[in-house]
Amino acid sequence: MRQRSKRHMTLAYLAKTDTKAVLPDFRNLGVVLRSILLVQVMLCLFALVVAPPTGAEVVQEIYQAAANVEPVLLLSLLLLFVIAPGLGKIPYRAAAALVICAAAILASGWNLMLSLSPAMPPQAYAEAFRAGLLGSVAAFVTVFYFNWRHRVFSPALTEARLMALQARIRPHFLFNSLNTVLGLLRDEPRRAETVLENLAELYRALLSETSTLVPLARELELAHAYAEIETMRLGERLRVNWQCQDAALDALVPPLMLQPLLENAVYHGVEPSESGGEVDVSIFLKGDQINLVMRNPCVSPTRRQAGNRMALNNIRERLALHFDAEAEMSTYKSGEEFVVQIRMPYKHGRTA
Repeated sequence: MRQRSKRHMTLAYLAKTDTKAVLPDFRNLGVVLRSILLVQVMLCLFALVVAPPTGAEVVQEIYQAAANVEPVLLLSLLLLFVIAPGLGKIPYRAAAALVICAAAILASGWNLMLSLSPAMPPQAYAEAFRAGLLGSVAAFVTVFYFNWRHRVFSPALTEARLMALQARIRPHFLFNSLNTVLGLLRDEPRRAETVLENLAELYRALLSETSTLVPLARELELAHAYAEIETMRLGERLRVNWQCQDAALDALVPPLMLQPLLENAVYHGVEPSESGGEVDVSIFLKGDQINLVMRNPCVSPTRRQAGNRMALNNIRERLALHFDAEAEMSTYKSGEEFVVQIRMPYKHGRTA
């Protein structure tokens, strides 16, 4: 009971820290597509309300409304794409208000532009005000939707993150590492010290905050630290082939992504085999995409595969959280190898 209560308290704390109001990244393809779809849904609902209850009139109303809405929607998304970096630097409420005001101004301006004539009718300004009001409502609903979506998915992601964290800090790994240190203390104290330093660095990262992006160079450092520990323990049974000379080390990636993949490869592919095996880690930049490919020996299905799926699902969820539709992860068997492929956008600069 005490352990379950402690687990719930931890989840509540993590959920509280992860569900702060956030503004979506309007340079993300998934955000743009969802915004367009959401506006189309609102457009159809508006047509159903104002049009007579017959099919022809509803279609006509949607067609007429779309002629006015679509240009404003595209202009708004273009403006948000341009100012997206600045929006992330100001408080959420100010950024949300700016988005809503921008949509209202663009909708009013477009409506006035369509009404421009030598003899502009008096009701043109009233129509522009109405268009601006509708634009602000659409923007408010869009901002509210993305914030609601973040709050809904955050508890599930927090649960997955905590489960993966508990799974990664496996007692067998800690005990095996400490046994390795004990075996080296008398004859090779410097190597024992190196194992302890790598172990401390690894656990410090595992217990740190995981909601922000980190440089790829940092992820590689942790993966190398883990590989050194396991190499000292398994000896010649473990061989790690690093192909990262074409990697963009300044790329921002989800934290704790590479080390768990490497741990899965060792735990599920190399350790069960008496002869060991080789793990290939390839990271390279292609265009504006970071590509990661990891290969390890494929053993027959065991109970360990459930933990493997859990860790992979956690990484897949965090990729979706940070990059939405711009990132993808796939796993498959190729002959006697298990392959993990990850593609994500190349983002660099300050950590997000």
